[in-house]
Amino acid sequence: MTSFNARLRVIGQTGFPLVVEIDLTGKRMTVTAGESQLADWELEEIRIVALPDGFHIKAEGEEVILSLADKTRFAVEVGLRAADQTIDPG
Repeated sequence: MTSFNARLRVIGQTGFPLVVEIDLTGKRMTVTAGESQLADWELEEIRIVALPDGFHIKAEGEEVILSLADKTRFAVEVGLRAADQTIDPG
């Protein structure tokens, strides 16, 4: 299991980002905040774009932005060769 502490924002959100934990186990990404699971996605079903303001995750018609301290390790774990590449499954 690989996990990361991150901050999650929704596009257009005002206010502070939500502190979350990202768990990358197998070929899945789960996002939890405290005791609440916010998302559970197969990596093949989401689009990940690394931009200057964070990793944009597009899934189920929604887009969120994850900000992480260890951008390079996260990029490698989700299958990006660098923190400035895009993964688009379709």
